[in-house]
Amino acid sequence: MSNIQVLHAESGLVHAEVARSERVTPNMVRVTLTGDDLRRFEYRGFDQWFRLALPVHDGDRFDNLPSKFGIGGYLKYLTLRKGTRPVIRNYTVRAYRESPVELDVDFVVHEGATAGVASEWALGVKPGDPIAFIDQGCGFKVKESDWVLLIGDESALPAIAGVLRDLPRDTVRHAFIELFDDRDRQDVSAPSGVEVHWVIRGAKDAPGTRALPALRELRFPDGRVNAFAVGESAIATGARRHLVNERGVPKTDVTFSGYWKVGRAAG
Repeated sequence: MSNIQVLHAESGLVHAEVARSERVTPNMVRVTLTGDDLRRFEYRGFDQWFRLALPVHDGDRFDNLPSKFGIGGYLKYLTLRKGTRPVIRNYTVRAYRESPVELDVDFVVHEGATAGVASEWALGVKPGDPIAFIDQGCGFKVKESDWVLLIGDESALPAIAGVLRDLPRDTVRHAFIELFDDRDRQDVSAPSGVEVHWVIRGAKDAPGTRALPALRELRFPDGRVNAFAVGESAIATGARRHLVNERGVPKTDVTFSGYWKVGRAAG
């Protein structure tokens, strides 16, 4: 579930190619994209996300993909012949640079039997490999509030890191980032008034095992909160349910999105 508004950006389908890739932490691979067409992309910061078209078949094409991915665009995508149709996954801009033009995307990777389509692509990608994406805007909104609360898992780390980087520097309070491996921590540029809590669950524990209890134990500051709960569905919906039902936070003050769900491939 999600209450994030989807933006159909004017840039439409943007074509790019892989510049390089690196394993930035034991379970995270950063793929850097480049290319002249990338200059059409309008960088907005925060948790800006996009529909990424991953070429997983030898015959996959980008030239016949829709320029927007609303209902009509999705139906057009489904009519494309199998074996030529890239897989679509949602990802967040980790960083963007104008000179030279580059866009970083971080992938949580699993190897072996648990590896998904995106993991396999990120682990096997080579410089020059083609890629395409459709910008979908930002989920997090800066709005009138007294404090901010961010919560998510490893899949939400790029989004939360982007929000922390771009928040007004006088923002205060809390961010909870749950990981299954403590070695996957990254440097985040948080405002000095925001305390970043890294909570580590067991490698085989379900997402939310540590983050949601930490949220329930949090002593809430006074005033209006701007809450942002993203990542695995249990964290996003569990945090929203707690905030609204137990803390009395208005639904309009909680932005949430389940990026994925245990046992189900992301779509």
